[in-house]
Amino acid sequence: MRAARMYGYNQPLVLEEVKTPEIALDEVLVKVEAAGMCRTDVQLLEGYFIDSVPLAFPAIPGHEIAGSVEQIGAGAPPTANLAVGDQVVVVGGWGDGVCRQCRVGDEQICGHGKWPGFGPYGGYSEFVPVPYKYLIRIDRKYNLKAEELAPLTDAGLTPYRGIKKLRQAGVVGPDRVIAVIGVGGLGSYAVQYAKLLSSGATVVAFARSDEKLAVAKEYGADHVINTKGKSIADIRTELVRATGKGEIDAGIDCIGAEESIRMGFNLLATAGAFVSVGLVGTQINIPLFPFVAREFTYHGSFWGNYNDLSEVVALAQAGKIKHALKRIRFEDINENLELLRDGEIVGRAVVTFDAGAVAPSKKEMAA
Repeated sequence: MRAARMYGYNQPLVLEEVKTPEIALDEVLVKVEAAGMCRTDVQLLEGYFIDSVPLAFPAIPGHEIAGSVEQIGAGAPPTANLAVGDQVVVVGGWGDGVCRQCRVGDEQICGHGKWPGFGPYGGYSEFVPVPYKYLIRIDRKYNLKAEELAPLTDAGLTPYRGIKKLRQAGVVGPDRVIAVIGVGGLGSYAVQYAKLLSSGATVVAFARSDEKLAVAKEYGADHVINTKGKSIADIRTELVRATGKGEIDAGIDCIGAEESIRMGFNLLATAGAFVSVGLVGTQINIPLFPFVAREFTYHGSFWGNYNDLSEVVALAQAGKIKHALKRIRFEDINENLELLRDGEIVGRAVVTFDAGAVAPSKKEMAA
């Protein structure tokens, strides 16, 4: 199979032919038809996760995976309801099944679990072995394309879980303002979920690019504000002009930079709630006294579980999710990782496995 493999940090991926993986009894061999390109993939290459998720090389990135069933292990039970040829998406967090988080269904935050795309197999290859219980079958009658489904497993999943937390916190509804900060791969979906889940709240999108804000407006944002080069006072003035209020009741940060989080908290109303899903930066720096005295609530929210993804898939099957996609060839992975690093991609880049030549493997070159 073709695979884009990582042989070290801060190096381009090597596009090569490698052996198609064999599957264990409880696994399914998935033919990858589309793999979303996430900024996390860039961070993986740069060593962002080197302490928390050390890699053994070579590794294959790509954790947003959609495709079809190629082969089923003998240990997969009939109740898995899987057959060769079925269209599927891959649930990203694979837990140990016995810890407290796994027992309640949050396997993506299992302390002893693993994730596809952070080890020997990932979506940047034509086939990937997946435990049968981490597949969700998609009925083909909905005519959903693999390149639409793949981003839903992270870019379309992570903000969904985050906005559910804001809803559970009771800070959205009529006469409330919810802010979506950052309109990249995650933010374009966050805007849509804010409209779907916030019970009539006013949705305001914040970003530094007019092109990205145009996507937010198309996807349902009531107002958009370009924050590039503006002070908090400037941004607050625009917020008042747009909504009649200088504060937000709820915010979801899809960037995760120190300055974007600080901006969100500077705008947050008393007893407001804020959720972080982005991971651009490495730390949080917000004033303590307002946090305590105004009783802010701050949620971290990581990826999503099986049930969350099932709900997202149901929304997609109902035609309620729009996509801003850039479909790219396998051969152009490295070029697009650079564009992703520089913030030049609007929406989500998705790798598809069109025919094309690849470089020989390192083993072949050595021979």
